[in-house]
Amino acid sequence: MERGCGGAHVNLAMLDEADGNGAVAAATPEPPAAGATVSFHDVRYQLRASGGFLCRKRDLPRQILSDLNGIMRPGLNAILGPTGSGKSSFLDILAARKDPCGLSGEVLIDGAPQPPNFKCLSGYVVQDDVVMGTLTVRENLRFSAALRLPAGVSEREKDSRVDQMIAELGLSKVADCEVGAWTTRGVSGGERKRTNIGMELIIDPPVLFLDEPTTGLDASTANSVLLLLRRMADRGRTIIMSIHQPRYSIYRLFDALTLLVGGKMVYHGPAPNALDYFADIGYSCEPHNNPADFFLDVINGDFASLAKVNLSQDFDPTSSVSRPSTEERLASEYKKSSYYGDTLTQLAGITQDKKRSPSTSPPPRAVTYNTSFGQQLRWVLRRTFRNLLLNPQTSAAQVGVHIFLALIVGAIFFRVKDDQSGIQNRMGALFFITTNQCFSTVSAAELFIAERKLFAHEYISGYYRVSVYFLSKVLSDMALRTFTSVLFSCGVYFTIGLKQGASAFAVFTMTVTLVAYAATALTMAISADQTEVALANVFLTITFVFMMIFSGLLVNLPSIVDWLAWLKYLSIPRYGLAALKINEFVGLNFCQNATTSATVVVADGNCSSSTAGPTCTGEQYLDYLGIRYDSWGLWENHLALLIMAAIFLLISYVKLRYVKKFT
Repeated sequence: MERGCGGAHVNLAMLDEADGNGAVAAATPEPPAAGATVSFHDVRYQLRASGGFLCRKRDLPRQILSDLNGIMRPGLNAILGPTGSGKSSFLDILAARKDPCGLSGEVLIDGAPQPPNFKCLSGYVVQDDVVMGTLTVRENLRFSAALRLPAGVSEREKDSRVDQMIAELGLSKVADCEVGAWTTRGVSGGERKRTNIGMELIIDPPVLFLDEPTTGLDASTANSVLLLLRRMADRGRTIIMSIHQPRYSIYRLFDALTLLVGGKMVYHGPAPNALDYFADIGYSCEPHNNPADFFLDVINGDFASLAKVNLSQDFDPTSSVSRPSTEERLASEYKKSSYYGDTLTQLAGITQDKKRSPSTSPPPRAVTYNTSFGQQLRWVLRRTFRNLLLNPQTSAAQVGVHIFLALIVGAIFFRVKDDQSGIQNRMGALFFITTNQCFSTVSAAELFIAERKLFAHEYISGYYRVSVYFLSKVLSDMALRTFTSVLFSCGVYFTIGLKQGASAFAVFTMTVTLVAYAATALTMAISADQTEVALANVFLTITFVFMMIFSGLLVNLPSIVDWLAWLKYLSIPRYGLAALKINEFVGLNFCQNATTSATVVVADGNCSSSTAGPTCTGEQYLDYLGIRYDSWGLWENHLALLIMAAIFLLISYVKLRYVKKFT
């Protein structure tokens, strides 16, 4: 009988039948993939204690990885270790996705330096699935094929590649089902993970990296995903994955195993030989124990859980031993082993055969693209619009809220009159409309925050340019703001009974829309570099409240002291409210019943008797507020809103362009 710890490596030729989740091999097997050999030489990585992204000498570094040397060939290569051992950092370094600050050593691909765009040529499946949940499985794969395959590949060939990938991944039954998001149900966790894998395999990469591919999956689903990777490895692919604590049925699928603890390597070699190696240095695995659990027990110094251990004479596991001393001993034992010596010999041969360039410095990292700007914009914009329409939180909810508020405002200020009360009612209605347009744009804070991981992954992988992603977000959101603004304007304008005339309504709608544009741009500028929606909302609320104070209703702007008066020029509601007041009040008379012997002047928005002065006209009220109401006075407010929108959009693009995208 086969013991839990003594099982030999299993060839998956016998396991190509359907697994529990319906993953079957493609009916027509694809030709063997040309996997690459990845070698890493004296890799070290330090993380600055400040946590910043700039290298500063005064910061005390923290060693994350130390003296890592090894080779990973075509097959299933696993990186195993406890939490905090450096698995993900090591995987990111091999995939050229780690910030080079604090990094030393070199990684070679088939004996040559990594290409500057290696991260675009290889496949990388992140730990948290990054896939557009409102799209179907097929649409997500087509998106990846359209942007990552060379421009010379025809649409027919790309569709054929997508169909082949769907069959290979066992996704035929759910190919036209939405992947699903937190608001909607979709495919299962295993099918979602396979979709992520397929989006990376669509370019047939020389190396496929996976960061904790079993995270969030149940045991059966995780096993089916690993069986899929095993089949791909048997076809010649190079697969490198980090994994925390796999069960035995998963562990036995590995070709090569790398054990890390505290950033140090304690084993690197064939996975089936790992148990024998640990037995040779004094750690014997008891029968029926999972090797992965056994390794973690040894690394963590949890000797009490080991029922039977064979100990070397110079080491007593029952003594009080700290984890750092265990790590040092394991690392020291590995460097004395034949595995380490053989690895160094092979690395020396690779280094000698490498064609050295004149410069010893590593090539700069770059993101390259296989498609043009127009092709990228077309696909990304189409996906963004579709996601916007199919996401009820950003489409139906906003439309519903604007209709509801239009009805409420219309009911409160229904049929406003042209008398003394009309001034106050009009001011209240216009102020609420302007303020509502500002605060309703807070939802735009999620545009960049909710998709931060998706954007970072796709940008680094060479899907599209930052400008393409930014334009698609701006255009799609502005289209929604335009629709809701027009809808809201139609609901409130005629219900309230504002100034009659097509031109007045057109100016009103234009002003409301421009306020929404400027406020949305401000929201994007504030949230572009934020990681939490709640924090961005706090900043936005404070900003809009201050803008609201200087809008011209709560405070008489001409009366503000000079050292605070300049803040009014930064108020979006001020420009919007001023334009709406000019459009509404010019030409209105609120004292038509006044006698000729007693004229009326405006004071604080009310009509009062006076012995001299003009009648209570809208122009008189605008004079009191200090608002210029000639033709240029109206358009200068519109121009100010456009300029503010442009400035804020520029700020948001710069933030998005230079936000940290590497870990």
